[in-house]
Amino acid sequence: MGTVSSRLPVFPWDRLEPYKTTAAAYADGIVDLSVGTPVDPVPALVRKALTDAADSPGYPTVWGTAALRDAITGWAGERLGATGLDHANVLPVVGSKELVAWLPTQLGLGTGDRVAYPRLAYPTYEVGARLAGAEPVVYDDPWELDPAGLKLLWLNSPSNPTGRVLSTAELRRTVAWAREHGVLLFSDECYIELGWEADPVSVLHPDVCGGSYDGIVAVHSLSKRSNLAGYRAAFLVGDAAVLGELLLIRKHGGMMIPAPVQAATVAALGDTEHVGEQRERYARRRTALREALEAAGFRVEHSEASLYLWATRDESCWDTVADLAKRGVLVAPGDFYGSAGDRFVRVAFTATDERVDEAVRRLAQ
Repeated sequence: MGTVSSRLPVFPWDRLEPYKTTAAAYADGIVDLSVGTPVDPVPALVRKALTDAADSPGYPTVWGTAALRDAITGWAGERLGATGLDHANVLPVVGSKELVAWLPTQLGLGTGDRVAYPRLAYPTYEVGARLAGAEPVVYDDPWELDPAGLKLLWLNSPSNPTGRVLSTAELRRTVAWAREHGVLLFSDECYIELGWEADPVSVLHPDVCGGSYDGIVAVHSLSKRSNLAGYRAAFLVGDAAVLGELLLIRKHGGMMIPAPVQAATVAALGDTEHVGEQRERYARRRTALREALEAAGFRVEHSEASLYLWATRDESCWDTVADLAKRGVLVAPGDFYGSAGDRFVRVAFTATDERVDEAVRRLAQ
């Protein structure tokens, strides 16, 4: 049983436990800004949709209800500018992390195949490649990759952890490069609703993909947009041939979203008011934390979107983590996301208003 786990890196968050203990011992408790987990209430209309569908004794389908597929295509058309979508262009998934971790395996990748992702990136891209036995490859600019053996290319805009947003021109160039070399492109766009100093664009926008979804798939989630991390509600939009193959595989694996969650997803995608309200909460917290970090001697880079501030004091990320933990503030070390982040920390602004205010007070000490 240890054969597969031996392929994987050490689970990064385990390394943070001693610092969490230190921060928790601070008077008035820990301010945990390390994990970007939602803390605000699930919107009332979403909870109502969930409970109204609670009497669901039968098995749900992997492809989801027609109402769910309609909601996804409608949202993608309105919010992402995607054109000409039908049900064959969408696939619900059980949270985006599950998809990222198991996609290379479900695509049949293995020894001799290569999976590329940004040098600073969500660790699960690497995990997915290793689970499949494929070779993980990092890049700074994707079009500088050697395409030999490259089967899957991950984009991530807005980026986790840096908050960087790729321009329409960068996206268009990468899509063209991937198509030229026959490389399947998946774009993780889970933070697309959370642009602050930039307006993130999807690979599905006609200005990027030319109105064709051949060879491209976008990954989306309701965890951040609608506070539904606990619901595990996410979906794919893009190349119908790719999604059709994944649907067949996922049927055999029983990878289905519970029926009440499907109903809740329909409600969430059909409402924009709660999205605006949540953005306002995050905007206030972001401004407060950014000003406090800069006043405390930090430099914030990128961070034009997402739920994080990518900050540095030009020292080892672990020195920064240790110093802040002594003040009861826990942040994520940048090297969790690759060695290029070893002098940065990722600061989430998903804590409550009260905890953010407390972090601001402690940073000023």
